Amino acid sequence: MSAEKPRHQRPEFADFWDQRFQNGITPWEAGQAPQLLCEFAVRYEQAHPLGGPPGTRPGSSSVRWRVLVPGCGSAWDAAFLAQRGWETTALDFSAGAIESARATLGERWPGTLLCADFFTFDPGTPFDVIYERAFLCALPRKLWADYAQRMAQLLRPGGLLAGYFFFGETIKGPPFGILPQQLENLLTPHCTRREDRPVDNSLPVFAGSERWQVWQRN
Repeated sequence: MSAEKPRHQRPEFADFWDQRFQNGITPWEAGQAPQLLCEFAVRYEQAHPLGGPPGTRPGSSSVRWRVLVPGCGSAWDAAFLAQRGWETTALDFSAGAIESARATLGERWPGTLLCADFFTFDPGTPFDVIYERAFLCALPRKLWADYAQRMAQLLRPGGLLAGYFFFGETIKGPPFGILPQQLENLLTPHCTRREDRPVDNSLPVFAGSERWQVWQRN
């Protein structure tokens, strides 16, 4: 029987990601917000005006759209959303990632940056949007069911899980590829897919295997 791998070789532990950030091995980092996220943010803002009529997010003009970016890494996407006025929570359980995120965000960033476990942290209030980018595919398959359940817990009814999903049959990872039917089986108990489109400008590590999808919490 083979010995268990050390923690720095197992992606379910922060040690694995700490080592990659410390060594600058982060091929999933784009250094900027991707095009489809930028387009989504504009569409969402137009469809959910702050302080708008019934059917939009309730509240006055002082209430902002609440978004969670789990596995935020260097937090370029979180920085973009906060710049647009979103109430942004960027979360990662890797201290190395959080250190990199602080360098990206700077001291005056208005959002919340948490070094915490996605599966156990308490946000207090559900989110309007959770942004997926290189998070599910970073998780070993044994955690996928927990991912789906946790997404359902963290989204308000009608809230959206939106982002990039990595499809494929890769045995080793990360990134761990998922099959379309597997993702549907994971998410449909709690969510309904509202958007599905190909991605033509992926980073090399994800090239040819990503799709942009939006799932709405039932």
